Amino acid sequence: MADNGVNKGRRRFLVGATSVVGAVGAVGVAVPFVASWQPSARAVAAGAPVRADFSKLEPGQRMTVEWRGRPVWIINRTPEMNERTENLDPGRLSDPDSNEQQQPSYITGPLRSIRPEIGVMIGICTHLGCSPLYRPEPEAAVTDNWPGGFFCPCHGSYFDLAGRVFRNVPAPTNLEVPPYRFEEDDIIVGEDEEAV
Repeated sequence: MADNGVNKGRRRFLVGATSVVGAVGAVGVAVPFVASWQPSARAVAAGAPVRADFSKLEPGQRMTVEWRGRPVWIINRTPEMNERTENLDPGRLSDPDSNEQQQPSYITGPLRSIRPEIGVMIGICTHLGCSPLYRPEPEAAVTDNWPGGFFCPCHGSYFDLAGRVFRNVPAPTNLEVPPYRFEEDDIIVGEDEEAV
């Protein structure tokens, strides 16, 4: 009888140990399988919001961050730059009121921004996808009565400091304004204010 008790105890031990090893093995197989359902880090980064600290951006300067593989310009506009943009003759612009939806609904007015001194736009020409040059001062003399803005030398498109396209140039629409919001000295590109 002693042998039966020892055998039963040993059998229980072996069944228990086998069950534990099997469970650990099943979890070991399941974790990578379930993890494969998640989007890759590259896919997450492709659409993820981007945080940019603009606290050191001097008036008149521009910085560039990348969001969804595209350059996003953040411009610290001076009061003079804003005045030139707001006082620009609307007859010189193709879409002065931004009726073509190239910006979120909360971006309104001639400066096309949440804060007048900070402009945020995607730095890709709406004609063929070139990257226009930043020419903020009238002395740049890109064209007659140049108010400052962006010039695409590839095909001759002009945009003002709010990204609004001039008339009679190849670019069909204003530069796109991405969704963005402010958080202290940071701009979160790719996230709306309402999303918070």
